[in-house]
Amino acid sequence: MEGLHHDTTLEKQTPTSTKDAEDMPVQVNPSENSSPNEALDFSKEEVNLKLEPDQKIDLLSQMVRIRRFEERSLRAYQQGHIGGFLHLYIGQEAVAVGSVSAMGKDDHIITAYRDHGHALAVGMDMDECMAELFGKKTGCSKGKGGSMHFFAPDKNFWGGHGIVGGQTPLGLGMAFALKYKGTKGSCLCYMGDGATNQGPFYESLNLASLWNLPVIYIIENNGYSMGTAEARHSAGEPLARRGEAFDIDWSLSHGHDLYEVRCSIQNALARARETSRPSVLEIITYRYRGHSVADPDQTYRSKEEIEEYKENKDPISLFKAKLLEEGILTDEKFNELDKQAKDEAEASAEFAHASPLPDPAELMDDVYWETDHPDEKRSEGTIFFETL
Repeated sequence: MEGLHHDTTLEKQTPTSTKDAEDMPVQVNPSENSSPNEALDFSKEEVNLKLEPDQKIDLLSQMVRIRRFEERSLRAYQQGHIGGFLHLYIGQEAVAVGSVSAMGKDDHIITAYRDHGHALAVGMDMDECMAELFGKKTGCSKGKGGSMHFFAPDKNFWGGHGIVGGQTPLGLGMAFALKYKGTKGSCLCYMGDGATNQGPFYESLNLASLWNLPVIYIIENNGYSMGTAEARHSAGEPLARRGEAFDIDWSLSHGHDLYEVRCSIQNALARARETSRPSVLEIITYRYRGHSVADPDQTYRSKEEIEEYKENKDPISLFKAKLLEEGILTDEKFNELDKQAKDEAEASAEFAHASPLPDPAELMDDVYWETDHPDEKRSEGTIFFETL
């Protein structure tokens, strides 16, 4: 489409899984002297050159903390301490950490049900998150939300939403509010590859472009919509190209490289802040576990596929290797970070165990604002209906 700018050049292919996408010649936001087919070193891009050594160590530490938190929550689920669903983020850590690290004070986040990584990346502590998984009163949503409903309004983090694609119009509304108030910020709205086939997503794209709203839709494409491979559930690729129909800039990048994620996000953030234009970013990533812990994950992909990704594209291993190469990390320092993360995760489980359950009398609290503030109630009628 004439005049439409893309951040990515690539050959048209249809990979059967996300691991095949690495073979595509992809270029995302290159510097001027980079060629489209060149293996890019994203550590040399301006957004990453600005990072101080201690900031890089912190980014690695955040990814390790997410990994250890998820592993500890899995063990708690298997022990019967967590009920319902548990959607783990293991393998996708660089997407949340890399994108959140580029945000500013007026940028906001909303995401789907695989939300633990984003929550920790924005600064929520493990205690409030683990307690929420346990359904305890000390959880971030007072034990009423569980795995899919982490929230931290004080950190511009607006959840965890369980309806597939349901967060996309909410993210649009947040971007509308930012523009309406004249705030130079954006809303990062994350989704999985399966959510791109939901109607509300396209309604949101239409309004985002029509009204010039600073929303960034981030497709965390881990290759499988629940148990169905992308090649079997979506026609056309890449998925981000669907933004083109609405005159929205799009890009494709790899989520196992934290530096690359930061480059992709930074350009979209600049576009949103400076021109109030939306973006659609597709970030190729991979989850090591099933869609949820209830998913046996034994029918739709092979163990060899999972192990291949772990060996060659694990985001933590790759970033650790980069920092070792840059001379700002040692194996001893990494082992120390890892131990701290394990200890913190274990302590959060102990905190959750010791925390009280919500009081049944509080069941209807925090549902409607007017029931929590009866003196300021203006509506008529009954909000809750009791049944015998």
